[in-house]
Amino acid sequence: MGLEFKNMLPSPEEIREQFPLPAGLAELKEKRDAEIRDVLTGKSSKFLVIIGPCSADNEEAVMDYASRLVP
Repeated sequence: MGLEFKNMLPSPEEIREQFPLPAGLAELKEKRDAEIRDVLTGKSSKFLVIIGPCSADNEEAVMDYASRLVP
């Protein structure tokens, strides 16, 4: 089977180098990562809902979905 790459996609490292995250956003990401880690490890009793990009294309749809999860 012969495959030929027409265009190579950049690696995550190359993307991070080309588009660095501003310091404020990096701090926010770090904080949110810690919150998620605490939920996953049982350190936090918060409820975590993960909604994929197909369901999260707009805020109204996300809020509707979340409100239906409450009951």
